Order: sequence, then C-alpha cells, then structure tokens
Amino acid sequence: MLDRRKLLGIGGAAGATLLVSPMWIGNAAPGVGHHGPGRNAGPRAARTGMTSPAFTPFAARMPESRVLAPVTRTSDTDIYQLSVRAKTIEILPGYQTPVLTYGGDFPGPTIRARAGRRVKLNLRNQLPQDVNVHLHGGHVSAANDGYPTDLIPSSAGRVYEYPNTQQGATLWYHDHSHGTEAEHVYRGLHGLYVIDDPGENHLGLPCGRYDVPITLRDAQFDDTGAFVWGVHPGERDVTLVNGKPVPHYPVARRKYRFRFANAATERVFQLDLGGAEMIQIGSDGGLLPAPIQRTEITLGSAERMDIVIDFARYPLGAKLVLNDPRGPVMRFDVTREAFDNSRVPDTLRALPVMPPATVDRHVSMTFDLSSEVPLGLMDGKPFDHNRVDMRIKRGASEIWSLYNGDTEFGITHTFHMHLVQFTVLDRDGKPPTLDDAGRKDTVFVAPGETVRVQAHFDSEFLGKYMYHCHYMEHSSLGMMAQMEIVP
Repeated sequence: MLDRRKLLGIGGAAGATLLVSPMWIGNAAPGVGHHGPGRNAGPRAARTGMTSPAFTPFAARMPESRVLAPVTRTSDTDIYQLSVRAKTIEILPGYQTPVLTYGGDFPGPTIRARAGRRVKLNLRNQLPQDVNVHLHGGHVSAANDGYPTDLIPSSAGRVYEYPNTQQGATLWYHDHSHGTEAEHVYRGLHGLYVIDDPGENHLGLPCGRYDVPITLRDAQFDDTGAFVWGVHPGERDVTLVNGKPVPHYPVARRKYRFRFANAATERVFQLDLGGAEMIQIGSDGGLLPAPIQRTEITLGSAERMDIVIDFARYPLGAKLVLNDPRGPVMRFDVTREAFDNSRVPDTLRALPVMPPATVDRHVSMTFDLSSEVPLGLMDGKPFDHNRVDMRIKRGASEIWSLYNGDTEFGITHTFHMHLVQFTVLDRDGKPPTLDDAGRKDTVFVAPGETVRVQAHFDSEFLGKYMYHCHYMEHSSLGMMAQMEIVP
C-alpha cells in the first residue's frame, strides 16, 4: 500500500502521441461546505516550488466567447464545421502559450443550438494525435456520444449528429479520448453548447447580449508561459475565466443571465459575491421549477449552473468581486445604464415526473493504490471497453447509490452519467443541498459519502454509454464503466 507521501507524488502515463507525462489523482483535505467534508477545500500536495508568472488581477477584460455560425441550414438542421488544431496565444500578458483548440478559439466557440432542430457537426482533426468529442449532457445516439475508443485519427474527420430533442440547457463539449482526455481538455479542448428553447421565451429571462456563457477552469504556467502538465491539480495557481486570468467584465445596471460551467479537469469552485444575492435559475439539465436565492454556489468539475444577477441594485462605478476560497475569480464593473424589461418569474419549468423506480443499483468509486501507478476503479474494476458493466432496459426508472470509497486519503470525486439526467434524492440519507437542485448529469461525492440519484432511461436510443468520475485525471486512470441500454 502506498503511504501518503507516495500518493501525493506519483502519477500514471498520460498516454499516446501528445506526450508522456504524469497525471495526478486529487486529494482534498477535509473542509466545511454544502456537500460535507472535502467539498470546498483545495487539494493538498507537497509544494513543487513552482509558481506561474505574475499578472495583475482584473487587468484583462473577460472576452465573450465567439458564437459559431452554421455553414449551412436546412429546414430542420444546422450544419457546423470545426477544426481541432494547435495554436499559440497570449493568456498571461506578455507570454505566449501553446494550446489545443476547437476552431482556433480558447476555450472553443459556443454552439447555440435550438431545441427541436438537429445539429450536424463536421469535425476535422488537424492534430498529430487522435481526438474525439463528447457532448456532455446531450441526449444523443451511442454512435454520436464520443465513446472513449471511437477516435478521429490525425488528418481525418467525422460528422457528429445531435438531435436537440431535450429542453433548453447549458451543456458543454470536450474531448473524451480514453487516457488522454484530461490532458487534451486541460490544454484547451472544451467549449460550451447552449440549447435555446423557444418554449421558455414567455418567461422573460435576460436574453441576447445579456445571456452570457462563462467557462471557469484553472491552469499552471512555467516561466515561458507554457502550460505545466503533470503537476498535482491542487498546485494550479491561475484561475481562467473564458480563457483570461482573473478578468473584469463591464456590465450595465440591469439583470444578466450567466451560464457558469466548470471546465477544470479537477477543481471545485465555491463562488460568492461578498454576500450579495445571486438567483439560481438552472442546473446541468436546464431550468429549475422555481428560482432559488443564493449568496454562494458550488460547482464541481463538469457541473453547470445558470445564475441571474441584478446589477440595477448597485450604483455606477460599483465593482463586485466573484470570490473563491483560493482567491478572486473575476470582477463585475458596473459602467453604464441600460433598459431592462427582463424578469425572473416565480415559476420557471416543472421537472418531469419520474415513474417509480424498479431497480436499485450501487456504484462505488475507488483507487487501487497497491502499485506505483494508481488505478481508477468503478465497482472494483478498471475500465474495459470490451466489458458491459450494466444492462438497462429502455424506459426503466432506476435508483443508483453512488459511493466514494476513497476515505483513507480523502480523495473526492464527481460522478457523471451519459445519455440522461438524474435527480438527486439524498446524501447519506439527508436531504439534497441547494447545489443538487434540478436535473443533474454530474454530482459531487465526498469521501465516504453515498449520494442516491434517480434516472429515467426514457431516451429513444439504445447502445453503450459511459458513467464515470468526471475528475478527468481519475477517468484517464480507469475510473469509468459502461452501461448498455437494451430493448
């Protein structure tokens, strides 16, 4: 068995052709927060002595992500083209950083789909290594889900089809190539995918230029400005917001809808505005039944949350800092007046009623630390694409008890289920937290904790889909399994 010093200092091969380097499993010391021990404390490790080049917080303006335009539209389909290619960009002022991109953008461009209209995404791989794309939170066929071993070779392409038959939601897309997904995403292969739903227009929520997607993540840079890969995730000392370090964002005195997505490979963000009110209106799978007033929100890796902030409460010149226990994340600067006829109604969108569950399953996430290379396990087994771990009848309603067995070293996990969203029922028999509200496809699980969720497999699709820890370093080390949806 590894001792604690070895646990914090070893990693597994990142794999394949990009490079071979260590990936670290995260270890979070106990903390206090909505999700119990471990949720809000940053990972701890022996310090490497490396710090990123200095920059001035709030100097950069947060960019608004480019909205990708379709190259063609038909009566029922929007067709997009996107390349996967390397690029060198300025992230820290005065430094050039090599990144991997979708379409040359870091993060990738936002795709704004429309509920009820199909999207075809023509992807071309211009990298020297294999890649693919997973639409995280999307209800898609198995052939278009970005299966970990369904790869696009260098200089090749393929078409992904997304039906967008689900309700409006903030999703994201990212690389899911097994063994290399963590490094690929860390270096830039991620972007947001928003499903706009005409069925929600009557609600009057902030829209247009006042509906702003925000991608959160972290990074570590060396003294040349290059990303450092292989350092323990808890060592990453720069927070990036839409690709810029701790930026500011000028806002008008009116309501904004912010779509926050945690695209960090292994990080929890606990966000607050110094006690100021934020109104949560959505979660991973779309709108909540009713808005929730919050002063603090918590996002584990891969979780999303839609938040409305009303800046009309503040005078011109006000500056509101969005904070995290590790430091400031960004700043909102109130700079101008603007007309506002948007609102946040008392009722948003009812959740679907699930039929009674007829199956109970238990899923555990643990590490095998008996050798020099940690091995990620789901129910005691590492990922094997030739093995089906669960067979689920289409139309079934099931309850899954998700257990984090990594108690000895306090290793935290987030759990993600492909194909369908679920409802969080309880945590260790206690009511779910505010952060668990609504439809979820990703949920945080603290060491020793059991989180029960219910999912209705009512999709029209059959085939093999993944469920796994969404700390990408963990899934890259084997903490994945697969379910097969059968007639």
